[in-house]
Formats: sequence, C-alpha cells, structure tokens
Amino acid sequence: MLDRIIKEATDAVSAAIKGAGDIVGAVTTTVKDQVVNIISGTGDVANSTVEAASSVASGSAKAAGTVGTSLAETISGTMSGVVNGVSSVGGDVMHSVFGAAQGVVKGTAETGGDVGKAAVSAVEGAIKAAGDVGADVAEAAKSAVGGALNAATSAGTNVAGTVKNALLSSAALPRDVIESAIKGSEDNKK
Repeated sequence: MLDRIIKEATDAVSAAIKGAGDIVGAVTTTVKDQVVNIISGTGDVANSTVEAASSVASGSAKAAGTVGTSLAETISGTMSGVVNGVSSVGGDVMHSVFGAAQGVVKGTAETGGDVGKAAVSAVEGAIKAAGDVGADVAEAAKSAVGGALNAATSAGTNVAGTVKNALLSSAALPRDVIESAIKGSEDNKK
C-alpha cells in the first residue's frame, strides 16, 4: 500500500509542478490533499500520520527529481502541505513532521538528489509550516532533524554524514536546536 501511495504522490506532484508558476503553492495544495485523503481513508488518524506523511513526502521528493524542478521549493511545499493536512484532520503535527522529513530524505536519496540540501530544506520548511499553524517551531525543527537523520542512517553512513554536515553548516537553521536534535537522535539509537 505504501508503494502505491508513493507512486500516487509522485504522479500528483509531478502533474501539479508542470507549468505551475508558483511551485511551492502547487505542491502545498497537492500534498495537503494527498495527506488528508489518506488519513481520512484509513479512519485512524493516530497511526496513519507518520506513514502517510513519509510516503507522500517521498513521492513528492521523487517528483522533484523526475520533473527537474527546484528541490528546495518542492520540499518547502511538501512540508507545508503535510503540516497543514495533518493539522486539518486533528493529527499529530510533530509526528507528521518527522515522517515528512524522513520521506523527503529517502525519496531524494533514491533519485540521487542532494540529500544534504533536502534535509536542510525539510527542517526550514518544518519550522515555517509549524509557525503557520501555531505549533512549536523548535519541536518541529527537532522532529524534522530526527526524521531526516533516521532516513539518512538507513541509506548509509555516507548519507548520514552528509545530512549532519549540511544541517550543522546551514546558517538559516538555529544551530543550538540542530545540535540538540542530532545529539538526541544519536542517543536514541544507543
């Protein structure tokens, strides 16, 4: 089922991006609709949030690689769409942020894209989207870092190192929050 969700999201986001003047807006709307439909279709908001967010985000990142559009804009729209979709159905925003960041890094790695850039864009997008819906932005950043590192670690040591370095060297991210999230993620694996 998850493979079907990823494929549907890839196709929907690809179609939305083609010819769109506002990539972020097109992706946000498409991803939000995908997430709401999946969660509403399962009837189990609590248990479907992470998987739905991760699958749709992975498909969205793959669409960026397929269509050849801006990865940063696509990921920004993806994070916004996931957060808005999950919050509109009463789901756990932080779990969805974790899942979306995980899916973005996974989808980007599978298409050979820049996983460091994907992780940074996911965290930036999570912070913005959380702020837009009134959620805790520091917690959103930590959740996004955790999801990105989880996917990066699964993809291999080199990918995990690339993601950590990109997150720590991004001037746009709050370094203390990122360092704390990385440390917390590493402590959880022990």
